[in-house]
Order: sequence, then structure tokens, then C-alpha cells
Amino acid sequence: MVVDIRGLVDAKQGTVDPRIYHDEEIYQQELKNVFARCWLFLAHDSQIPNPGDYVTTYMGEDPVLVVRKRDGSVGVFMNQCRHRGMRLCRADAGSAKSFSCSYHGWTYDLSGNLVGVPSEDDAYRNEINKAEWGAVKVPQVDNYRGFIFGTWDPSAPPLLDYIGDFRFYFDAFADRTEAGTELIGGAHRWVFPANWKFAAEQFCSDMYHAPISHASAVLALTPDDQDVDEEVFPMDGTKGRQFSSELGHGTGFFVESGDVLANIVGQKPADWFQGGNPEAIGRLGDARAERMRGAHATLFPNFSFLPGINTLRIWHPKGPNEMEVWAWTLVDKNAPADVREAQRIGTGRTFSVAGLFEQDDGENWSEIQRVLRGHIARRSSFNVQMGLGHEWDDDPDFPGKVNRVYCEMAARGFYKRWADMASGMSWDELMASVRKAVEVSG
Repeated sequence: MVVDIRGLVDAKQGTVDPRIYHDEEIYQQELKNVFARCWLFLAHDSQIPNPGDYVTTYMGEDPVLVVRKRDGSVGVFMNQCRHRGMRLCRADAGSAKSFSCSYHGWTYDLSGNLVGVPSEDDAYRNEINKAEWGAVKVPQVDNYRGFIFGTWDPSAPPLLDYIGDFRFYFDAFADRTEAGTELIGGAHRWVFPANWKFAAEQFCSDMYHAPISHASAVLALTPDDQDVDEEVFPMDGTKGRQFSSELGHGTGFFVESGDVLANIVGQKPADWFQGGNPEAIGRLGDARAERMRGAHATLFPNFSFLPGINTLRIWHPKGPNEMEVWAWTLVDKNAPADVREAQRIGTGRTFSVAGLFEQDDGENWSEIQRVLRGHIARRSSFNVQMGLGHEWDDDPDFPGKVNRVYCEMAARGFYKRWADMASGMSWDELMASVRKAVEVSG
């Protein structure tokens, strides 16, 4: 049965049907039409610096190997043997010359080509064509400023077109120095009994929850001589901006705030991120280098990050009612050692498996999912109307369609893009829809 997904999201009226968070048939369409077609974040260059280095990850629910090949390029292929479908590599990361299936011993090289079959001459009479039985390869792989992406869809637009107008905001996180960025401290991984879209949408659009959901954490981290409301999370929405891309990406941030970063991750990382690194100011300009504070962001569909706090994460779908979170800490490569260490500690203390803020978010998402087990709960539309009709596109500092920071404009953009893709719209139709929307707003 094919569900009419576009009828479940009304971006113009600002409503969402909660069936999108729990229905199994919708989830299967989502895997096919969103995760099998979108550009997905796979790994960072710093995770696989040398030939033979690899990490294992997922594209939707498909396991893949991301490998640095001998020529320095990156190959991505299914972490699955073509003989009986066994997982080829069960380690999270490492270095290898080849990958051998532990079931029957078929062996694949760093590009995913089948190079060894036990008893090939006897059992197969030398009749197996190994060239036809290599691992299934991801047809498009690209790298943007050290961030490795891939898509299963050979007809998907180039990565730069997919990121589109979000590049201005992504670069504030990814392009602060010529040296680039790197991940430190390893990965934190945990499971939430909740739909992945709750997390991706929140990081895309929702500053509104922060003064409420995170009140106790903010109180614990704020020095006694500061006013929590006014200096940490300004309640005046004009003191921040939210950006929404027609491509489904979004971000929000304060442009006037007190010590929001210093209180969350520590003074040294905050100073470095907000003006302490002259190179960043030269590359990005004052607006991005110093005035985007306490930011949240999602690159559609499931790649999110918090600039300044510098947590980077993927929301892996594990069925309609569960997600697995993979999170890292990102730093500028040329940041001083004491800044890097303070960033690692501060980010882990707040946004990790046991982080103060992370536990607040997880409890919210998990409780929503439990409520949606009810018949009536699943029939009641959700309100996504905040700031509807009040956006502008002529901000002198922040390009694109923007609004006040307390807003749900980017959530509406996220869900519209999700509904269009999940319903099976072609890339030509999707990009035409984007062009039309931009023309209308312009």
C-alpha cells in the first residue's frame, strides 16, 4: 500500500499529521524515497586519514563501508557479502588491506571488488565471474570541506547543488580556518525509542524549547551573578535569526546574547569560537564568525550540528519508533591544545550520551513517541505555525529566507521537503519546485 504522504504535511497552514512519526508503511516509503536518494553524511576526513583506513556506518538502514583507497580517494560500498548477505566487517573502524566475509570467506579489496573465493577452482570449477559479484557500490561520493557524503541515487544533483543556499551557514561551522577541522574524542552512540524526524527537526528549527526544556541544565551551568533568562537565552526573538532553505536545511542562532557558549562548553572554547580566532573573522566576516551564537542546524535529512558547542551527529533511523544517535566533537585543527581539550570536555558534558542537555531532549522525544501509541493521539494534527508569514529575505547580514529565532519556519521547510521526497517526486520535479518557491518569494 502506498500512502499519500504529501497530504500529511501542510506547510502553508503549518500542520503535520503525526502518522509520519509512527506508521510502518510511511517509514518504508521514507527509506526508499528519502534515504536511498538523498546525499547523506558518512564520515569526516580525519577518521580515515591513511590508505586502508575505514569506518562502518549506515545509509538509512543499509550498512556501508567508507574506505580510504590506495590512491587517496574514498570508496563507499555495501557492508554485505554478495554470497549470502553476511556483514563483511563488524568493526566500527580500523585499517585493512582487504575485507573477508567470516561466513564463507569471500574477500573484497578496498574498492569493494571481489578478489578471492575459497576453492574457486574446485567448488566453482573456475566458472564464477568475480567481476560481476563485487560489493554494491555507492554511485556518487563527494567531499565538502572534509565532510564525506554519498548517495545511492546516480541521478541526484551534485552535492554542492544539494547543499545549495545552506553553504553560507554550513561554512560558519566547517570553513573557519585553512587548516580545516577534525573530530576528536571518538564517537558517542546511543538509542532513543523515538522517530528520527523529531531530532532532525529540532536541530533544524527549534530554539523555542531551550529556555523551557533545558532550564535546569542552564541553571546548573550559569554562574550565580548572571541572570539566566536575559543573559543565557534571550526571550526576545528579535535577538536571533532562523534560516530556512527550500532544500529542507535549516539553522537558528542568537545574534545578541551573553555567555551562552561560555556557560555551556567553557570560556576557552567560547572565546576561540567568538572572536578569538582572527583567521575565522577574515574568512567568514563578522556576522558569521562572531554573531552566530548558540546555533543549531540540520542538513537535510539527518545530519545535525551545533556550531560553537561543536557537537556533530547523525540520526540513524531504526524503524518508525527508534533512532540510533552517533555524535562526535569537532574542532578546528589549528585550535590550541587547551581549547581543544576544553571543547571535548564541555561538549561531552552537555551534548553526549550522558550530557545534561541531551538527556532533556531524549526524554521529550521518547515521551512523544510513547504518547503516539494511542489511537486518538495519532489522529490529532500537530501545530507548526510559529512565525508563519512573517519571514523576510533582505537581511543585510544573513542571506536567504530568515525569521526571528523563535520560529518554526525551518520546520515547515524541513517537513515540506521530506513530504515531497517521501512521496516519490523526481529530482527534476523537486528542483523545479525549489526554483518556483524562490521565484515567488523573490
